[in-house]
Amino acid sequence: MKFAVVGAGAIGGYLGAKLALAGEEVTFIARNRNLEAIRANGFKLILEDGREEHAATAKAVQHMAEAGPQDVVLLTVKAHQVGDLLPDLRALFGPNTVVVTMINGIPWWYFHKLTGAHEGMGLDSVDPGGRLAAHIEPERIIGSVVYPAAELVAPGVVKLIEGNRFTLGELDGSRSERITALSEVMMRAGFKAPVAKDIRSEIWVKLWGNLSFNPISALTHATLEDICRYPATRALASRMMTEAQGVAEALGVRFKITLEQRIAGAEAVGAHKTSMLQDVEHGRALELEALVGSVVELGRITGQPTPTIEAVYAATSLLGRSLAAQQGRLRIESA
Repeated sequence: MKFAVVGAGAIGGYLGAKLALAGEEVTFIARNRNLEAIRANGFKLILEDGREEHAATAKAVQHMAEAGPQDVVLLTVKAHQVGDLLPDLRALFGPNTVVVTMINGIPWWYFHKLTGAHEGMGLDSVDPGGRLAAHIEPERIIGSVVYPAAELVAPGVVKLIEGNRFTLGELDGSRSERITALSEVMMRAGFKAPVAKDIRSEIWVKLWGNLSFNPISALTHATLEDICRYPATRALASRMMTEAQGVAEALGVRFKITLEQRIAGAEAVGAHKTSMLQDVEHGRALELEALVGSVVELGRITGQPTPTIEAVYAATSLLGRSLAAQQGRLRIESA
């Protein structure tokens, strides 16, 4: 298969490197030093045990038109970055091109191909004005939930921290020929790639933690372990998750684990900085709308109260706005 990886960061690099090593034709859409490094040396992957794998056949281009139509487009950028890719993204589309959204949070396509009162509805929090829906047909989309953790340690070099599971799902819950073929290709590359009948419920299980732990960590600069072990923030996360569960269940989602099991899973990760805290420390835009703002919007759509989520969302939004206005960053350092 021909794969274009749009977002040659940690997760995109991990995916692209393993697929290239498995013999697939992989082209990264990259910029600056990352582009130069991949063009010169391919992509290097450092595994959990320290072993290195070198995907020498991986290619990189700056402009999507240089890559041309693909079989599969892996969208591995952050949710708020997708809009910046339009309309250039369409240069990667052929008649049967599949777009796999490997993005955290509630996706813009959430209500597409979902039978019920809200079928086809857009979400302003993640797709203001419906630009994404207008440029990417829902027929192309395969949903995904990303579980691995990885880090881009140098241009063209990714270090895998842990995990190899990428759950896939058609928007209508079917097990199509194309999703079966994609799952098989990913498994041959060394990933776990199960096909879910209900990709939205899978998304909510991961989001359940992200919508609480990410903004709390951004505001407090605490790790997952610290948030879960400090009674006040553990209780705060629990209240946010309880409100979110009410929203999700009003949309027909059913959780396969309990709230306490989800918190325990986060605590077991240890002294890990969430992605939102890392963004605060590096002065990057916060992935807030897809993780938190979308849940506030869904609460209003379903008539479910979300006062705790809204309060944390407001505080984190102002933090992100202040950092952007000052082009600054925040980090706790030893005195």
